[in-house]
Amino acid sequence: MQNILIIIHAPPYGSERCLSALRLATALAGNDQKPAVRIFLMSDATVLGLPNQVDGSGNGLQGMVEGLVAQGVEIRSCRTCALARGLAELPQIPGVSIGTLVELAEATLAADKVITF
Repeated sequence: MQNILIIIHAPPYGSERCLSALRLATALAGNDQKPAVRIFLMSDATVLGLPNQVDGSGNGLQGMVEGLVAQGVEIRSCRTCALARGLAELPQIPGVSIGTLVELAEATLAADKVITF
């Protein structure tokens, strides 16, 4: 089984990079080869972990995050990045947790592939 780590730096809204990362993660998690997929949110991407966000069309990315969590994808937000944005103490989407750089380092070493957005 392959281990795939996706690191997202891009903010959830304002560009399509975060959406593209979630779409790729969804495709990987649903693949017949069943790779182990992990997502680590850094920088402005830590906003993605907050629940109840809605974009101008009435849709949000929370449903995609919840679907990934349901498929067993581990999603962590960088603690330092979340602290810098005042997000670390706020509730996260169920299944999203605050992680550390040590955990990111361990996930990187364990990964067969690392993809960044």
